[in-house]
Amino acid sequence: MVKAMRVYEFGGPEVLKWEDVELGEPKEGEIRVRNKAIGLNFMDVYSRKGVYRAPTLPFTPGLEAVGQVTAVGPGLTIWKVGDIVAYVGNMGSYAEEQILLADRVVSVPSSIDPIVAASIMVKGMTTQYLVRRCFKIESGHTVLVHAAAGGVGSLLCQWANALGAAVIGTVSTKEKAAQAKEDGCHHAIIYTEEDFVAHVNEITSGKGVDVVYDSVGKDTFQGSLSCLNPRGYMVSFGQSSGAPDPVPLPALAAKSLFLTRPTLMRYTSNRDELLETVGEVFANVVSGVLQVRVNHKYPLSQAAQAHADLENRRTSGSVVLIP
Repeated sequence: MVKAMRVYEFGGPEVLKWEDVELGEPKEGEIRVRNKAIGLNFMDVYSRKGVYRAPTLPFTPGLEAVGQVTAVGPGLTIWKVGDIVAYVGNMGSYAEEQILLADRVVSVPSSIDPIVAASIMVKGMTTQYLVRRCFKIESGHTVLVHAAAGGVGSLLCQWANALGAAVIGTVSTKEKAAQAKEDGCHHAIIYTEEDFVAHVNEITSGKGVDVVYDSVGKDTFQGSLSCLNPRGYMVSFGQSSGAPDPVPLPALAAKSLFLTRPTLMRYTSNRDELLETVGEVFANVVSGVLQVRVNHKYPLSQAAQAHADLENRRTSGSVVLIP
């Protein structure tokens, strides 16, 4: 028996239940991993609420973690007991131990702390596909990043800055504005105090931005479209404030805008893509291009409190759960 967080019904943080679960031995093509650190993401909140529905109830939430291999399935040679591995996309990481597909885990460099690695799997890999493939940032681009002090937002500002972009970010407080600027954001707009659309228009002298990275959704979506320059890219990759209202296609025609709703799983659909994505993330962490802010750690048993704090914007940077 191992301890895990279980969800029996969709709802608020209170539906997370800490209990014993059975965990068998790994079968062919599988490994068993004892988690050292588990990353918390807004996707976990979406799953708990039922926005992203799990295949069945009950389920164990969580999409990323770093741990130590404790057993390998029959005939498996690519991993051995004692290896430190990371994984992303396998629902069920809110547990002390987990059975995983061997071809969906990656090795963690010894130079990267497991807590840092756990915090950056989803967020770092999301940032990689956003800036390198979804819209390929180049020197001279101007970008708008919502929630610029958040887990992904912080990394987006750093990576976009390193690629030579002019970075505009929106945040909710002066403290978060200071953090965003430390992370490479050239202009930090406190959206609770001013109209971000008007401020972006002022910063860009009315030209608008080349791309908007919007993880907020309903509260910012229309304003984000207004911030784009002609043929600009609207990248909607989250909805922390709720799903945006439907967009009539003619609304995009005035400026010939591009609109996409990408997901990490579609950008790491095979092992080659997985290794390429995480390899670039780890390389940027080791080189110092990405400074990972693990600002909050909670015991896994207190995941409900961590969810509440995340939803109520009481966190910044990355949040990690420790079994």
